This record gives sequence, C-alpha cells and structure tokens, in this order.
Amino acid sequence: MWLLLAFTSAALLGLYDTSKKAALRDNAVLPVLFLNTLFSTLIFTPFIIETWGEGNPHAHFLVIMKSAMVLASWIFGYFGLKHLPITIVGPINATRPIMVLVGAMLIFGERLNIYQWAGVILAIFSLFLLSRSSKKENVDFVHNKWILCVAIAAVIGAGCGLYDKYIMQQLSPKFVQSWYNFYQMLMMGTVVSILWYPHRKSTTPFHWSWAIPLISVFLSAADFAYLTAMHQTDSMISVVSLVRRSSVIISFLCGALIFKERNLKAKALDLAFILAGMFFIWLGSR
Repeated sequence: MWLLLAFTSAALLGLYDTSKKAALRDNAVLPVLFLNTLFSTLIFTPFIIETWGEGNPHAHFLVIMKSAMVLASWIFGYFGLKHLPITIVGPINATRPIMVLVGAMLIFGERLNIYQWAGVILAIFSLFLLSRSSKKENVDFVHNKWILCVAIAAVIGAGCGLYDKYIMQQLSPKFVQSWYNFYQMLMMGTVVSILWYPHRKSTTPFHWSWAIPLISVFLSAADFAYLTAMHQTDSMISVVSLVRRSSVIISFLCGALIFKERNLKAKALDLAFILAGMFFIWLGSR
C-alpha cells in the first residue's frame, strides 16, 4: 500500500512542479509562496480543528522544525525554478533519492550494495551530462546562482526526507500535514511582511495566476499521500524518496509540451541516466 501511495504522490508532484513554473512566470516569488502556504492551510483547516488537542509541545516542536526545513527548501527552489527551465530543474531534483541514500548511510549506518552504488554513479554521471547540455542555453552549472539555489533546495529537501522518516513513526499524518502547513503560513507571512511588502514597488511585481491555488491543491494531495506512506511501519524512505522523484517524467513532459523548452534531446539523455540510476537503487532496495 505504501508503494502505491508513493507513486500517487509522484504523479501529483509532477503537476505541482508544473503549476509552480506557470505561477512564477514574470511574478514575485515570495507572495506566490505565501499564498501557497495560505491555501494549503485552508485546505487542511478541518484537520487542524480535528487534531487541536492531539499533540503535546514536543510534537509541535517537531512539526515546526519540519516546517522551517521545508520552507527553506521551497524558497531556494522557487527562486531557482523561476529563472531556469523546468527541464533542467527536474533532473537536478531527481537526484534527491541519491542524497537520501547517502544520508541514510552516514546517519543511520546503512550500507550500499552494488546495485545502489551503480545507481549513485549513474546519477552523478547524469548531472555531468546535464551540466554540459545546459551550456547550450547559457546556463553554467558552476557559476550560475540559480543552479546553486536549486542544488541547496535539493540538499535541504533530502534532509527533510530523512527527518520525515523519524517523525512519522511518532506522529499521525493528519497532525503533521495540517500543522506544518499552518506553521509555514505564519513563517512565510513574516518573511513577506519584512522582506517583500515594504519593497514591493521596486522589485518584481506580483500578479494573480490561477496556477497559484493549483500549487496548493497538488502539493497538499501529494504530501498527504507521502506522509501516509511514511507512517506505515514497513515503508522504506530510500524507496519512497526514489519513487517520488519519478515526478520528473511528468514535469519534463510538461516542460516540452506547455512551456516549449529547448534542447530536449540532450536533456532526455540526461534524464534517462537518472531514471536508470533510480532503477538500480530500487533494485538494490527491494
């Protein structure tokens, strides 16, 4: 059951990434992100009410930590996605399972088998190919700050995956999903009030897009499927993280069909190596 939930989450994540790209076109990043947290909180308001007395201070602290980590990853990721083709961002994000696997090895003492090592090597090689193909679009992996933003978002996101495995053995999916959206809304509201609103006339203007509420709808559904999967005792974070990154297939197709992005043949080869790496990790994690 948890594997089916992971695949469901992956499909929704692909639509979530596409909605983000659409909402961020010529738009201010911070208010878009704040509205995402606001709408997500509204979606889960019934669960907030239902779990009002469920968690103790320690449980809320764990969720606040998750909120801060996810929000940091989002801020870097949103800025990167705004300025880069989704067909570049998607494959970079698809390397998160590799980092989760390595993190599990370093933190939890897990050891990689030969199939998992093959997956890691293929993923690293795919990034090398992606760095070469992206130069055709004047994107330098080494010196481009938006690539750095996406990379930082991916690293923090991988850390969130490891943290999720820890807290979801203690807390219910309803409690985590509803309250972490609420705390994110408070945090993002503070950020927007201090960093964007006073300077809104001198920065990129904000405009409404119907893609903005779609971000929240797809993300809320994807996260709930993911957290429910992680709550099951036999779930494996390395496999779930891997399956969720297959969302890159949907975002890649949307980048080609909706956003008409270029250099797709070379990027498709890069993506093929990443997917091959994910397959070997799955093979070694069964």
